[in-house]
Amino acid sequence: MAETILSQGVGYGIILGFGALFALGMWYLSILLARFQNEVQGSEMFMTAKRSVKTGLVASAVVSSWTIAATLLTSSTWCYEYGVSGAYFYGAGATVQIFVFAVAAMELKRRAPGAHTFLELARIRYGKAGHITFITYSTIYAIINCVNILVGGSAVFTALTGMNVVAGVWLLPVGVVIYTLTGGIKATILTDYSHTVVIYAMVLAGLFIVYTRSDILGSPDVVYDRLRAAAKIAPVPGNAGGEYLTMHSQDGVLLGVVFWCAVFGTTIDVQLFQKAITADPSATLPGYMIGGLSWFSIPFCLATTFGLAARAMQGLPEMHTITTKDITQGLAMPYAAQALMGTGGAVFVLLMIFMACTAGFSADIVSVAAVFTYDVYGAYINPAASGVKLLRMSHLAVVIWSVCMAIIATGITHTTIGVNYLVTCMGIFTSCAVWPFYSTTLWERQNKTAVIVAPIAGSLTAIACWLGSTHALYGTVSIATTSNIIPLIIGNGVSLISGALYSIICTFAFGADDFDWNRLKTEIHIADDSDVKGLTSEQAAQEKSHELLTPQQDLDLRRGKVKAMAIAAVLCPVFVILWPMPMYGTNYIFSRGFFKFWVALTFLWAFGAAFTITIMPLVQGRKTIKLFFTTMIFGKTPPQTAALEGVNVGGEGGEDFDYRSNRPEGEKHSRADEQAV
Repeated sequence: MAETILSQGVGYGIILGFGALFALGMWYLSILLARFQNEVQGSEMFMTAKRSVKTGLVASAVVSSWTIAATLLTSSTWCYEYGVSGAYFYGAGATVQIFVFAVAAMELKRRAPGAHTFLELARIRYGKAGHITFITYSTIYAIINCVNILVGGSAVFTALTGMNVVAGVWLLPVGVVIYTLTGGIKATILTDYSHTVVIYAMVLAGLFIVYTRSDILGSPDVVYDRLRAAAKIAPVPGNAGGEYLTMHSQDGVLLGVVFWCAVFGTTIDVQLFQKAITADPSATLPGYMIGGLSWFSIPFCLATTFGLAARAMQGLPEMHTITTKDITQGLAMPYAAQALMGTGGAVFVLLMIFMACTAGFSADIVSVAAVFTYDVYGAYINPAASGVKLLRMSHLAVVIWSVCMAIIATGITHTTIGVNYLVTCMGIFTSCAVWPFYSTTLWERQNKTAVIVAPIAGSLTAIACWLGSTHALYGTVSIATTSNIIPLIIGNGVSLISGALYSIICTFAFGADDFDWNRLKTEIHIADDSDVKGLTSEQAAQEKSHELLTPQQDLDLRRGKVKAMAIAAVLCPVFVILWPMPMYGTNYIFSRGFFKFWVALTFLWAFGAAFTITIMPLVQGRKTIKLFFTTMIFGKTPPQTAALEGVNVGGEGGEDFDYRSNRPEGEKHSRADEQAV
């Protein structure tokens, strides 16, 4: 390992200090919301945020959920290895899935407005066996994702500070667990927003430093010249002319295919569906679409900045010589930032990685807790559980899951498996469940046999093809050989396709179903939180009202699904074919002028995404924010049902509310109302 420029104390200080900062911040915010907005943390608030999150926060939550350590590390490492194509194909390969997923999310909101988890639909549609199959596959992905977050994050802290990698694995989740227990999914969404704002600020700072301020590089012209020189010293096999400044990269496009197939497997993660459940019906479509377009800027811009900078600086005394192990662990970006900014660059990267890891881990643990609470405990152990018991079970699940993930990640750190390996092979195990999952809300014909047979048979087929092709091509099966591109394409591609084929075959071979969608509305109910301390009857009734959509909401969601399908049909070919393929097919090598345009495009995309994600939640939530602070400072009484953000807090006429009774001022309230509060 290269000599670190930061002490271990810095690494421990960032993890513990910022972890404590967010934990204390959410704890204090929960107290303020309880006191000044009468917000009670029942099971519904903990798991669904009362289904009221608006577009801006949905978009930031999507960005944050998609931005894990691998997003920052792997994308930059691909760019270091393959040039500009690595940055593009990573971003595009993981963006189109968000557009497609939005269609399923719209139908989830419309068909089961009272759902707490997506898996509740599987229990109603397919019975216990199908339900358990879905739980198993969603849990498999959650394990891979959480372990990936901890392994990738701790590796960066170890590389830059020398702190113990196992200590990093165990300390990263501590603050996350505390603030999640304090504020539930709302805490996750609010920290998603704050973390995403910080990450965008750092992406923009990196762009300015590399292309305008750095003494080592400092301009697109210098970067261009050094990349052309690097291609003569270490040409890229399969790239046009061996250059880094070309979209014609055989390995780059093949990795894009691998990633495209693998990332579809991530959409079975319940935390993505959980974001849809927490969203206001009108916010679901724009939230996911804006989130997808904004997220693309992070790997695209960050990798184009630090991945290219790492390659351009190879051989300079300021730059660490990147080894095969460094590539496996995705450390091109940290070492580039360290070379460009010294101590500040190392701290810069650690903060960014900390933000990405904690936001992603928090999203997963609160969603896994929802599955345990509603799909295991509430479904099979104690169906009559009260709101208090459900809340306790969710808290217990958060703690147990975090400990288990730290144990597994500790074991992984003692192997040669890194974040790149986990990212590229995860689809082999999970993509086979994509079609059965999506069909649960989109295809009423899929039967019970299909949802059990298709994922299992798909996994076995994909694993057999992956390992078999590895042995046939390389004569041995190991971590190194199974991570080669061709076996990964075969394994991930077979998994995605076979899951769909097995589902269709089983459906028509064993008799297509004709599911009555109305059952999802009549058999999935809002939890009874009436025994939760401080929750009034008005608040409980308001929670219960979310079980049914208004006719207008149903119509909007129907139209939204059509719009989502149309947008996906346009954007997916743009990202996958129309943008990259003309440059790939013509073997085009960037001219100096075109490279400057490419850099300018990264600036524009990063600025647009950062502005949207930062400003939109503040604009949409301005009334609630104003009410919160005026209540806290001047004692103005708020409504009990004030939502997370952007909700009309004063009725259509903006009238003031009586805190004790949730009635407009001047309207009498009863003694019972006062006692309830």
